[in-house]
Amino acid sequence: MDMKLEILFIPVSDVDRAKRFYEKLGFRLDIDYVANGDFRVIQFTPPNSEASIIFGKGVTSAQPGSVDRSVFAVNDIDVARDDLIARGVNVSEVFHYAGGPFNNAVENPRVGGRDPEGRSYYSFASFEDPDGNGWLLQEIKTRLPGREWNLKRPQDMNVTILAELLRETAEHHGNFEKTHAEHQWWDWYAPYLSARQSGSNPEEAAAAADRYMEESLHVLPR
Repeated sequence: MDMKLEILFIPVSDVDRAKRFYEKLGFRLDIDYVANGDFRVIQFTPPNSEASIIFGKGVTSAQPGSVDRSVFAVNDIDVARDDLIARGVNVSEVFHYAGGPFNNAVENPRVGGRDPEGRSYYSFASFEDPDGNGWLLQEIKTRLPGREWNLKRPQDMNVTILAELLRETAEHHGNFEKTHAEHQWWDWYAPYLSARQSGSNPEEAAAAADRYMEESLHVLPR
């Protein structure tokens, strides 16, 4: 089961001002939807991020500026900081935590300069949006073991492999075709092929295609 972090809500007092700020950061504007005077939703996605932020009117009851230190992972803290400064953002000097990452329990937790040992996860910079919602840049050059999911990669495809995969798809589709209402074969082929290329075995791919047909296209058993 995939369970990916998708949305972080950012409480703001001035929607248009916040929109200008996050545009200035170079975030991708995904949507700016106005339903009426009481509801407006804006979604931005940071560069190369799978998670997005949402703010607007009528989307959260949190107080503007109450988000404290959400984190952007960057490969090079200096490059990221310089880029934001060039965009007109007020960014702190690079620092590290005296007691280790995010440890604010000690007196004077922030120490100026990079982590002396140059470790991933240990060097930071901070900035705020116009409402005071806080953000941290955290430098992560190399992730620790166990900190990345083992993603299944699509297999390389040539004519021979494609022909065999299409034969296999037709064979498994036949079972679905015999037991379900009339449908277009390509609607079943697409989720099956997608699942197989993502690493699923034939049985898993067939189950995924069956679910897609029954749940999305409402092709029910006879």
